Amino acid sequence: MSEDVIAKFKEAQRQGWKHFAPLETRTTPVAARLVKFANARADQNVLDVACGTGVVAITAARIGAHVFGIDLTPELLKRAHENARIAKVEIDFREGDVEALPFDDARFDVVLSQFGHMFAPRADVAIAEMLRVLKPGGTIAFATWPPELLSGGIFRLVASYSPPPLVNVSPPPQWGDVTIVRERLGSAVKDILFDRDCMLVPVLSVHNYRDQAEQTGAPVLKLVESLRTSDPERLEQFRREYEALVAPYFQDNLVRQDYLLTRAVKR
Repeated sequence: MSEDVIAKFKEAQRQGWKHFAPLETRTTPVAARLVKFANARADQNVLDVACGTGVVAITAARIGAHVFGIDLTPELLKRAHENARIAKVEIDFREGDVEALPFDDARFDVVLSQFGHMFAPRADVAIAEMLRVLKPGGTIAFATWPPELLSGGIFRLVASYSPPPLVNVSPPPQWGDVTIVRERLGSAVKDILFDRDCMLVPVLSVHNYRDQAEQTGAPVLKLVESLRTSDPERLEQFRREYEALVAPYFQDNLVRQDYLLTRAVKR
């Protein structure tokens, strides 16, 4: 992959995710689960990778950790700053890239990522950087989407309607496959632990859920914008398939999205 192509891919990610902020309430409970799962404590140095609107970073800061957050998207960082101000916590938010973290080696006690680092184009580079800035004996922990469940299915559906990507990247839900995660962490870590939990999304119908994704979720938003002008009939077919995919997970005004938690200790 050429650096120019990778840069274009990242710019598309930056633009696509700038609409994500309304979804922060969905991921706020997951943030608390992740911080607790990582055993983050007061006075530790914590990095939140692909921090978005800061829900993980703020959760860690509230328990007294010294927190840094990094994200590609300025619009989300602006929201993160505002959320931190309201929560009355101090966090060093920076615009940056998981594939080139602007920190010294062994800087952090804990490195976290919630549904974020998995979008990096080069999985090996991203995990190497996250481990580089982690102290020996420190904890890396992240939440990701398993490929076999709802979110993984949505990624596959979107991919089936989309043109080939600019770069040959591994699908984000691969980070939800425990076998692949073990391989990517490799011998650099010990004491790998996996767990499962679920995010319950309140919506009035599968149509509402799909409509929210079209306005806020980068992969769906981008596809719908393209099909709306190029192929309206194909867009309607996509929408029907999307809603059919979500339907089994919708009950009592809630959509269930199960996720994987991973935790490991750096050797």
